[in-house]
Amino acid sequence: MSYLGNAPARSFISFERQVFTIVNSQTAYALSHSVTNENDIRLVVNNVVQEPGSGKAYTATGTALTLSAALTNGTDEMYCVFLGRATATSAPGAGSIGTVQLADNATTLAKMASGTDGNIISYDASGNPVAVATGNDGQVLTSAGAGAPPAFETLAGAVNTPLIQVSLQSAAQTIGDSSQTKITYNSVQQNVGGTWDASNYRWTPGTAGKYFITASTMISADADSDLGGAYTVIKMNGTIEFYLGNVNHLVQGYGRTHQATGSVIKTMDDNDYIECFAFLNTISGNNGRIDGELKQTWLTAYKIIT
Repeated sequence: MSYLGNAPARSFISFERQVFTIVNSQTAYALSHSVTNENDIRLVVNNVVQEPGSGKAYTATGTALTLSAALTNGTDEMYCVFLGRATATSAPGAGSIGTVQLADNATTLAKMASGTDGNIISYDASGNPVAVATGNDGQVLTSAGAGAPPAFETLAGAVNTPLIQVSLQSAAQTIGDSSQTKITYNSVQQNVGGTWDASNYRWTPGTAGKYFITASTMISADADSDLGGAYTVIKMNGTIEFYLGNVNHLVQGYGRTHQATGSVIKTMDDNDYIECFAFLNTISGNNGRIDGELKQTWLTAYKIIT
């Protein structure tokens, strides 16, 4: 015989059974499943099948079972078989199982389809499950935003640019007594991402952020014991921001040379610029100099990675 769908496996069909606890003088019992009428069950008392129907051994409707005569507890036994509740153990049809048939938390990892080692289950823009392909060693899982699954990507390298390194070389720069003189750095070792103005000796990073700035200046008098005081100044947009390496020899005996060095952290906008100035005070009132023959005077700055 031909069938539509799966062939019934009759040899594996069983019917649900309910055993009752007898209560003396009671004729009304509750069924564990609702039925249309008494013909949906087979009632057995003391191993004898009872005849269903009004005026017979029993009637049933819904979950109510009514006997025509009461039984005795300890003497009588009664059970029923639900003829309309067959339980088939044959395989269900393809695509016939839905979420209603599945209990919550019933699906275990062992029941999931095998996949590729390292893949991650996500959802696409339509809400359908999708496997995120395994990335390479050292990559990180990044979000692509709403409407797209995440992806493994190589982490963008953090950079500390823009950066600058300039120095005063080849010759000393004259500095007047008791005045701030802009340092004319004439050699550029590094200038990445920013703009060095060689005419005004100023650096504009062009990128907003926090910058680590270091300046070192060798300031000298032209004669021994003539240096009274010296320091380096960092200015931003023409305004004094920091004094570095200040020294005052007036109370401890005079010197000749001072290396004024210091570092600062400054928040800068993209159009801010920095300049460095040197200050010298001599006892004689004569000019001094900013030494640069041996790269003693230099400026470095770079963006801090945050």
